[in-house]
Amino acid sequence: MSDFDVTAADSIDLARLRRFVAVAEELHFARAAKGLRISRQSLSATVIELEKELGTRVFVPGASPTQLTEDGAALLTHARDLISAREQAEREQKPSAPASLRVGFVPGVTVTKWARVWGERLPDHPLEVVGIAQAEQADALREGRVDLCFVRLPIDTAALHTIALWRETPVAVVQKDDALSLLDTISPADLADERIQDGAEIDKAADTLALVAAVGGATVVPQSIARLHHRRDLVYRPISDTEFTEIALAWPAGADNALIEEFVGIVRGRSANSSRGAVAAEPARRAPAKPARKQTARKPVAKQQGRGRKPNARRGR
Repeated sequence: MSDFDVTAADSIDLARLRRFVAVAEELHFARAAKGLRISRQSLSATVIELEKELGTRVFVPGASPTQLTEDGAALLTHARDLISAREQAEREQKPSAPASLRVGFVPGVTVTKWARVWGERLPDHPLEVVGIAQAEQADALREGRVDLCFVRLPIDTAALHTIALWRETPVAVVQKDDALSLLDTISPADLADERIQDGAEIDKAADTLALVAAVGGATVVPQSIARLHHRRDLVYRPISDTEFTEIALAWPAGADNALIEEFVGIVRGRSANSSRGAVAAEPARRAPAKPARKQTARKPVAKQQGRGRKPNARRGR
């Protein structure tokens, strides 16, 4: 039985141990050398040096195919443990990636201006912008696919925080040569005799507009959607006496953190110097109360020089 002490390998650098492991796993010097992208001669020289340093044979001399000795098999197990432990230590020492934020948006919403402000204020925290189908807006938030989402109301607000942002103008979309295209504003009564194509499914708006272009009639969609899917053969006109839709910013209740608060502040227009909107900033200090202004007696009005002059007398220079 060999008296080889496998812990002798603890002092060997990992680069040589990795070369040994490559040969021991392939049991073929040429293939191992190719995988390591080094020459076969260099790999053989490394193994010879390793055996001299350890004072034992790790491969059976002259064996074909290549075979590990008993000491070589013990070294393979120990070398794998050493390499794994070193890699784990390197991972733990490596600084973690900066925290990022994922923001979703439904069709018709443009987030460019907020993404630009975010990039200026928090360049070290990546902002991932994700397009979300309107039908999936609630699920995307609850499943954690996004941290916040610009949603179109109504939405089930259970377990969600929401901030209403703006209202969308509803428009009627008709063919370019339709008589309604001559109007500046269309009323619900104007649409009474039109074939209405259902535009409620925002995610299928492109198909709905294509249907209007093909067979006529009209559809009603938010103005942002009409712009998003603009077609030269269609026009859209605002509708009077119709309910508006709303866009809101939503995020899961209980998921508040510094980055979410910062993004909410940006959307609300909070300045970069606001204490509530600063990530990793010092707690806001309450400004000391200003002392009450002292009531000072008015200074007597200075007497005009030359008092007692005649009304038409000129001042001397």
